Amino acid sequence: MRKTAVSSTGTQTALEFGSIRYAIGDRTLFDGLALRLGAGESVAVMGPSGSGKSTLISCALGLVRPEGAVRVAGADISGMRPRELVRHRAAHVGVVFQFGELLPELTPVENVALAALLAGGTRKHAYQRAEELLSELGISGLEVATGSLSGGERQRTAVARALVNKPALVLADEPTGALDEANRDSVADLLFAVPQRWRCGLLVVTHDAQVAARADRLLRLTDGGLHPGSSV
Repeated sequence: MRKTAVSSTGTQTALEFGSIRYAIGDRTLFDGLALRLGAGESVAVMGPSGSGKSTLISCALGLVRPEGAVRVAGADISGMRPRELVRHRAAHVGVVFQFGELLPELTPVENVALAALLAGGTRKHAYQRAEELLSELGISGLEVATGSLSGGERQRTAVARALVNKPALVLADEPTGALDEANRDSVADLLFAVPQRWRCGLLVVTHDAQVAARADRLLRLTDGGLHPGSSV
């Protein structure tokens, strides 16, 4: 059964799922799932465990190939070859994971700059951009190993890393799931300020209704599709 597309009010599309379908064995996760996410807009997706929230992130990254079109920053990544996909992802997508996925032995600046270097940036520009972002996000002057930072500081560093290449799209998979209440609220406030401040699209998947309520749109992943929902 075809699901109704969830339209974005953004003028420039950061992410589009064009009626995608995906199954694992005999279990259908997506059945005509559709979404448009515009630049400057945030969308939070909630749903029960096993509904496919993290798989949705993997589809946007090109790690899972569903049937149907997946467009990131205007380009259909569905048919891209591996090297082309890696380049496109590095240039246009930033990711924030639940546990940061930072290299604990590196400093915050080194972690953020590394993402820029891997995308082909020069050392000078990578470190300058990293220092500027970390300062803007309240993490500056820390010449210590990232592994010694608090959970909130690590997640702020992870947000800076996601933004360092000026992405069109930021993806966040349970970005506050490992934080206490105070750090959760601080990181969530920061994360949902990103779309307007940096003119990108933000897709967050979360179990936390209070985090999801900060998004411009809250959708629920049920019955293979995305449906408008509420945080209560």
